[in-house]
Amino acid sequence: MEFDLALKNVRSLAPLVQCITNFVTVNDCANMILASGGSPSMAHDIREVEEAVCGAQALVCNLGAIEWVDSMVLAGKKANALATPVILDPVGAGSTTLRRSLAARLLEQVRFSVIRGNASEIRALAGRRGLSAGVDVSTLDVITEETLPASVEMLRFLAQKTDSVIAVSGKLDVISNGDETVVLRNGCATMARMTGSGCMLSALMGAFCGAMPKDPFSAACAAMGAMGVCGELAEKRRLKQGTGNATFRTDLIDAMFNLTETDLMEGINYEIYK
Repeated sequence: MEFDLALKNVRSLAPLVQCITNFVTVNDCANMILASGGSPSMAHDIREVEEAVCGAQALVCNLGAIEWVDSMVLAGKKANALATPVILDPVGAGSTTLRRSLAARLLEQVRFSVIRGNASEIRALAGRRGLSAGVDVSTLDVITEETLPASVEMLRFLAQKTDSVIAVSGKLDVISNGDETVVLRNGCATMARMTGSGCMLSALMGAFCGAMPKDPFSAACAAMGAMGVCGELAEKRRLKQGTGNATFRTDLIDAMFNLTETDLMEGINYEIYK
């Protein structure tokens, strides 16, 4: 897969990514988009979201901003009408009755190019009773080498059901469009010990999809691969400097800013799953 070409497209096209995301991670999401070469817009007020998405190359809807679901629906419908890619991050889907209801509403009313979540969130969307751990993945839902075949089957099912690319991030990252499936083995454990790495990844997918609107599968794979490689680069620096998770977050954004096409191709560890 041409991961390097995807990164090159983001850097050369500088896609504008409209994000409706939560207050915990909004700054990190904006900075991750900027680091990749894209341009962020964080408008969320229902009075302007349709107008805001008209000038954007991608829309990211993050269920962490649960109070702005009406804005997501309105912006999502407008983006669908414009054939603009829409990415869903179903934060905490399945953890409460409200989130289950709102996630179902979004899936009913908006067509998403990519749905990116952790294993518990994706299991909940697939109706497989993902276990609640707040907004984090349950240890019982984590995708391992042993559970990979069943997990791939679930992703393929949900991809076909929603006509979306489904991306699960975790110890193993898995992406499927229902026909093709890619497994990525990059990243590091520290990424799970800072708030917002998943939200940042979904925002990054917005930038990659905005640069490759006709190929959301390749865009999602490249974004997830780039994030994993940058996680490893940031972890290497953290261990060398003896720092913690707060500095790691900055190093992760810096790694994306400095990531080269060569770094990406040399660092990525992926498998086309059969």
